[in-house]
Amino acid sequence: MNKDKRTQIFTRFRNDNPNPTTELEYSSTFELLIAVILSAQATDVGVNKATARLFPVANTPEAILALGVDGLKEYIKTIGLFNSKAENVIKTCRLLVERHNSEVPDTREALEALPGVGRKTANVVLNTAFGQPAMAVDTHIFRVSNRTGIAPGKTVLEVEKRLMRLVPKEFLMDAHHWLILHGRYTCTARKPRCGACIIEDLCEFKQKTEYLD
Repeated sequence: MNKDKRTQIFTRFRNDNPNPTTELEYSSTFELLIAVILSAQATDVGVNKATARLFPVANTPEAILALGVDGLKEYIKTIGLFNSKAENVIKTCRLLVERHNSEVPDTREALEALPGVGRKTANVVLNTAFGQPAMAVDTHIFRVSNRTGIAPGKTVLEVEKRLMRLVPKEFLMDAHHWLILHGRYTCTARKPRCGACIIEDLCEFKQKTEYLD
């Protein structure tokens, strides 16, 4: 895929959705961090249901620490892997208090040092909370990048690096959200909705479908 085609693709994404953002619900950088940690192998809808109960009660590192692991589990037990996530969130809150003045750090190195925060989570926080161009490659972005030909790669890291290099700079800040939403609602895993796709004529996927719904 050439640069001109990529530019056309992202221009269409931008025209269709000028201000894309995460579907996780949050009202502070700390809430975003916790929501993203909880979202691993879980749906945003499921996480939002849990945090709608949790955040009104505890939405600071100190308040979540006060709940303790068992107290936190009561709020997040509907989410997959809630036992290990509760442990990680409590450890992360303790580190935020002890090392970062209860503030979420704005560097990859500091974020990835927090329990439960991997490269993908750090990228979401850097991009969404701190306005840094970063590409959090999840299953949706990995699939869309490979299927369309935008940035094919065999590993998540390979796709991330290619996207950072190949997506035209004017689109880098929002590209991660456009690609996730495209993969979630149009370029779906089992049966892509090619018939309803705004970039169908630019996409290099060979087995296009007529699927609309």
